Amino acid sequence: MSMLRQFVHWAESHPKVWLDCVRVYLGVGLFVRGVLLITNARSEFINEMLSHVGNSWIITVVVLHYIALAHLVGGAMLTFGLLTRIAAGVQVPILIGAVALIHRAEGLMNSGQSLEFSSLVLFLLVVFTIAGAGPLSVDGDKAFVRHSIEDAENSGTSGQI
Repeated sequence: MSMLRQFVHWAESHPKVWLDCVRVYLGVGLFVRGVLLITNARSEFINEMLSHVGNSWIITVVVLHYIALAHLVGGAMLTFGLLTRIAAGVQVPILIGAVALIHRAEGLMNSGQSLEFSSLVLFLLVVFTIAGAGPLSVDGDKAFVRHSIEDAENSGTSGQI
Protein backbone atom coordinates (compact mmCIF):
# COMPACT_ATOMS: atom_id res chain seq x y z
CA MET A 1 0.00 0.00 0.00
CA SER A 2 2.85 2.38 0.75
CA MET A 3 4.32 1.69 -2.68
CA LEU A 4 1.04 2.77 -4.25
CA ARG A 5 1.05 5.95 -2.17
CA GLN A 6 4.63 6.68 -3.26
CA PHE A 7 3.65 6.21 -6.90
CA VAL A 8 0.61 8.49 -6.52
CA HIS A 9 2.76 11.13 -4.82
CA TRP A 10 5.36 10.90 -7.61
CA ALA A 11 2.65 11.08 -10.28
CA GLU A 12 1.09 14.16 -8.69
CA SER A 13 4.44 15.90 -8.40
CA HIS A 14 5.34 15.25 -12.09
CA PRO A 15 2.26 16.22 -14.16
CA LYS A 16 4.29 17.15 -17.26
CA VAL A 17 5.55 13.57 -17.56
CA TRP A 18 1.98 12.36 -18.03
CA LEU A 19 1.38 14.99 -20.67
CA ASP A 20 4.52 13.72 -22.41
CA CYS A 21 3.09 10.19 -22.36
CA VAL A 22 -0.04 11.47 -24.14
CA ARG A 23 2.17 13.36 -26.64
CA VAL A 24 4.18 10.24 -27.45
CA TYR A 25 1.01 8.17 -27.87
CA LEU A 26 -0.52 10.82 -30.15
CA GLY A 27 2.69 11.04 -32.16
CA VAL A 28 2.85 7.28 -32.68
CA GLY A 29 -0.80 7.25 -33.74
CA LEU A 30 -0.31 10.03 -36.28
CA PHE A 31 2.86 8.38 -37.59
CA VAL A 32 1.03 5.08 -38.10
CA ARG A 33 -1.81 6.95 -39.81
CA GLY A 34 0.74 8.54 -42.15
CA VAL A 35 2.24 5.15 -42.95
CA LEU A 36 -1.23 3.75 -43.63
CA LEU A 37 -2.04 6.67 -45.93
CA ILE A 38 1.18 6.19 -47.89
CA THR A 39 0.92 2.42 -48.19
CA ASN A 40 -2.83 2.33 -48.87
CA ALA A 41 -3.12 1.15 -52.45
CA ARG A 42 -6.91 0.78 -52.42
CA SER A 43 -8.57 2.89 -55.07
CA GLU A 44 -11.77 3.06 -52.96
CA PHE A 45 -9.95 5.25 -50.43
CA ILE A 46 -8.93 7.78 -53.09
CA ASN A 47 -12.43 7.73 -54.60
CA GLU A 48 -13.93 8.33 -51.17
CA MET A 49 -11.64 11.31 -50.60
CA LEU A 50 -12.50 12.70 -54.04
CA SER A 51 -16.22 12.44 -53.32
CA HIS A 52 -15.89 14.23 -49.98
CA VAL A 53 -13.80 17.12 -51.28
CA GLY A 54 -15.56 17.59 -54.61
CA ASN A 55 -12.77 19.69 -56.14
CA SER A 56 -10.49 18.92 -59.02
CA TRP A 57 -8.28 15.86 -58.77
CA ILE A 58 -5.06 17.89 -58.62
CA ILE A 59 -6.18 19.68 -55.45
CA THR A 60 -7.11 16.34 -53.92
CA VAL A 61 -3.73 14.84 -54.80
CA VAL A 62 -1.91 17.80 -53.26
CA VAL A 63 -4.07 17.64 -50.13
CA LEU A 64 -3.55 13.88 -49.77
CA HIS A 65 0.22 14.26 -50.10
CA TYR A 66 0.23 17.08 -47.53
CA ILE A 67 -1.86 15.01 -45.11
CA ALA A 68 0.28 11.89 -45.51
CA LEU A 69 3.57 13.75 -45.12
CA ALA A 70 2.33 15.88 -42.23
CA HIS A 71 1.08 12.81 -40.35
CA LEU A 72 4.25 10.83 -41.08
CA VAL A 73 6.84 13.50 -40.30
CA GLY A 74 4.77 15.39 -37.73
CA GLY A 75 3.90 12.19 -35.90
CA ALA A 76 7.56 11.21 -35.66
CA MET A 77 8.46 14.70 -34.45
CA LEU A 78 5.70 14.61 -31.82
CA THR A 79 6.83 11.18 -30.67
CA PHE A 80 10.37 12.38 -30.00
CA GLY A 81 9.38 15.88 -28.92
CA LEU A 82 11.34 17.59 -31.69
CA LEU A 83 9.93 21.03 -32.58
CA THR A 84 6.73 19.98 -30.85
CA ARG A 85 4.77 23.20 -31.33
CA ILE A 86 5.48 23.27 -35.07
CA ALA A 87 4.75 19.54 -35.47
CA ALA A 88 1.41 19.89 -33.69
CA GLY A 89 0.54 23.17 -35.41
CA VAL A 90 1.00 21.65 -38.87
CA GLN A 91 -1.51 18.94 -37.95
CA VAL A 92 -4.21 21.34 -36.72
CA PRO A 93 -5.54 22.47 -40.17
CA ILE A 94 -5.77 18.82 -41.24
CA LEU A 95 -7.88 17.91 -38.24
CA ILE A 96 -10.04 21.03 -38.59
CA GLY A 97 -10.75 19.91 -42.16
CA ALA A 98 -11.46 16.37 -40.99
CA VAL A 99 -13.90 17.55 -38.33
CA ALA A 100 -15.58 20.28 -40.40
CA LEU A 101 -15.66 18.67 -43.86
CA ILE A 102 -15.38 14.92 -43.60
CA HIS A 103 -16.84 13.71 -40.30
CA ARG A 104 -19.41 16.42 -39.61
CA ALA A 105 -21.97 14.77 -41.88
CA GLU A 106 -21.70 11.52 -39.91
CA GLY A 107 -22.79 13.23 -36.70
CA LEU A 108 -22.19 12.31 -33.09
CA MET A 109 -22.65 8.89 -31.55
CA ASN A 110 -22.48 6.84 -34.73
CA SER A 111 -20.95 3.38 -34.76
CA GLY A 112 -17.51 4.51 -36.03
CA GLN A 113 -17.24 7.56 -33.72
CA SER A 114 -14.95 9.26 -36.21
CA LEU A 115 -16.17 12.77 -35.33
CA GLU A 116 -15.55 12.26 -31.64
CA PHE A 117 -12.09 10.78 -32.17
CA SER A 118 -11.05 13.47 -34.67
CA SER A 119 -12.28 16.16 -32.28
CA LEU A 120 -10.24 14.63 -29.45
CA VAL A 121 -7.10 14.51 -31.60
CA LEU A 122 -7.72 18.12 -32.68
CA PHE A 123 -8.07 19.19 -29.04
CA LEU A 124 -4.84 17.41 -28.07
CA LEU A 125 -2.95 18.96 -30.99
CA VAL A 126 -4.11 22.43 -29.94
CA VAL A 127 -2.97 21.68 -26.38
CA PHE A 128 0.50 20.64 -27.59
CA THR A 129 0.69 23.61 -29.96
CA ILE A 130 0.17 25.87 -26.95
CA ALA A 131 1.97 23.90 -24.21
CA GLY A 132 4.90 22.60 -26.22
CA ALA A 133 7.07 19.70 -25.17
CA GLY A 134 7.61 18.46 -21.67
CA PRO A 135 10.73 17.21 -19.91
CA LEU A 136 10.84 13.87 -21.79
CA SER A 137 11.59 15.31 -25.20
CA VAL A 138 14.34 16.66 -27.41
CA ASP A 139 12.88 20.15 -26.91
CA GLY A 140 12.85 19.60 -23.16
CA ASP A 141 16.59 18.89 -23.25
CA LYS A 142 17.18 22.16 -25.12
CA ALA A 143 15.17 24.06 -22.51
CA PHE A 144 17.30 22.45 -19.79
CA VAL A 145 20.52 23.47 -21.52
CA ARG A 146 19.20 27.00 -22.14
CA HIS A 147 18.24 27.40 -18.45
CA SER A 148 21.63 26.00 -17.36
CA ILE A 149 23.44 28.56 -19.51
CA GLU A 150 21.24 31.38 -18.18
CA ASP A 151 21.87 30.24 -14.60
CA ALA A 152 25.61 30.11 -15.25
CA GLU A 153 25.59 33.61 -16.73
CA ASN A 154 23.57 34.96 -13.82
CA SER A 155 25.95 33.43 -11.28
CA GLY A 156 28.96 34.99 -12.99
CA THR A 157 30.51 31.77 -14.20
CA SER A 158 29.78 32.11 -17.88
CA GLY A 159 31.36 29.47 -20.04
CA GLN A 160 31.08 26.84 -17.31
CA ILE A 161 27.91 24.78 -17.10
